[in-house]
Amino acid sequence: MTDLQNRRDFLKTTAAAAGALSLGLTGTSACAGGGGPPAPMTILVLGGTGFIGPHTVEYALSRGHTVTLFNRGRTNTHLFPELEKLVGDRDGDLAALEGRRWDAVIDNSGYVPRHVRDSAELLADSGRYLFVSSISAYKDLTPDGITEDYEVGRLEDPTVEQVTGRTYGPLKALCEEAVQDVFGDRANIVRPGYIVGPGDTTDRLTYWPVRVSMGGDVAAPGTPEDPIQFIDARDLGGWIVRMLENEIGGVFNGLGPTEPLNMGTMLEVCREVSGSDAVFHWIDAEFLAEQGVFFPIWGPRTGPSAGANMLDISRAIAAGYTSRPVADTMRDTLEWWNTLTEEDRPGGTPRAGPRKRGMPPPSGPPTMDTMLQIEVELLEAWQSAE
Repeated sequence: MTDLQNRRDFLKTTAAAAGALSLGLTGTSACAGGGGPPAPMTILVLGGTGFIGPHTVEYALSRGHTVTLFNRGRTNTHLFPELEKLVGDRDGDLAALEGRRWDAVIDNSGYVPRHVRDSAELLADSGRYLFVSSISAYKDLTPDGITEDYEVGRLEDPTVEQVTGRTYGPLKALCEEAVQDVFGDRANIVRPGYIVGPGDTTDRLTYWPVRVSMGGDVAAPGTPEDPIQFIDARDLGGWIVRMLENEIGGVFNGLGPTEPLNMGTMLEVCREVSGSDAVFHWIDAEFLAEQGVFFPIWGPRTGPSAGANMLDISRAIAAGYTSRPVADTMRDTLEWWNTLTEEDRPGGTPRAGPRKRGMPPPSGPPTMDTMLQIEVELLEAWQSAE
């Protein structure tokens, strides 16, 4: 039986056998928000103008809620001119929030525990506090089926505030604790994995629909059966709002789709939505490691991140998480990419395509020519080794 079949059976079994209470949900409902329009809420979004925020705000407005934004007033200031906008800084300038109360607070801009605790304590009279964390909060992602009860990472010095690749996850875990300390069972913690979709400037998922749309010989990492997990930012935003509407509390892995997905199916979907003539050449994970080549989203099924695409999402599904068809995510992401100007996409390529060990980080300026050259050389080496 394949890993994908194991995961599909696991999800179906747990979803059928576990009720909301046994999954650790608290609140009045674990449904997806049916049964008529929700009661209007006042919602404060800390951030709200980056990638996740606008999708969340738009969904909340569509549900009849009143939304207030708090941020530094620097990013996408043209968005939501009709909303109340409070200007301040997570680091010591929360004056605009003093004396205010909201039915719910959504915090998707918290990375430093001190900042999160300060805002949580100031807003302690608000109804609920939902913090967007990360699966990086776990101590590792080695085993399959990681649940929300898996141990989180810890810092040797919990006073560290510098966010790096090493400290990001443990800092998120400390942020979670700060929210839970203040709000107790009124706290919601969502731990997403890769957040994707239109507007994703990390370009990690974006590489695949863009590259496949170009057609030709495409280097595909691992095997078609390798599992893949991500969450469309629009699905994340909608789910967040519905949990607040239903007063559902707890900790949740935020990944999808709800039906198991593998690398082969994902690339086939990319080919279908773009109508390209792409031909996929599957390259062994060990060979990729020998060549020092890495691909976005995908990861090998060995090592400290072997289970990074196999987390248990049964609790999220019980709490009303739903995912749109993978084809919609791929099509919409490709269409969004095609609307960008050359200025918006330096080098004309997603920044997180195939990379070789020693290349600059994804914020660097690799061009499509560079990435295609890596791919050509990799395919030639693989064919010679076969």
